[in-house]
Amino acid sequence: MIKVSAKQLVAEANAEIETMSVEDAIALHGDENTVLVDIRDVRELKREGKVPGALHAPRGMLEFWVDPDSPYYREVFGSGKKFVFFCAGGLRSALATVQLQRMGLEPVAHIEGGFGAWRDAGGPVDKDEG
Repeated sequence: MIKVSAKQLVAEANAEIETMSVEDAIALHGDENTVLVDIRDVRELKREGKVPGALHAPRGMLEFWVDPDSPYYREVFGSGKKFVFFCAGGLRSALATVQLQRMGLEPVAHIEGGFGAWRDAGGPVDKDEG
């Protein structure tokens, strides 16, 4: 039997991190000091579309891409920019954001409602026509 539910983990994460409204996130789209980071699975990107210019960093690799001592380190995470994470609905991105914040990555936030809220609010989306 589990001791802590996924719902509880997300609630605890949201209490520790900055949660950005989708409107504020859309306003930051294209800002040179902000990196929007899409942590969804490649199948989700193909099926639902992508935020133009967002960095795709699969959830399973994030900690390794952020850690400069990892062989998988990506230099973008050492840029000093603000990182705004999103998934499909805002649950995985809350967990990812709190984990990366604990690792020392800053400033970080995630988008309330994720890609679904972005799309529904009229944020730009590139659809894969292939």
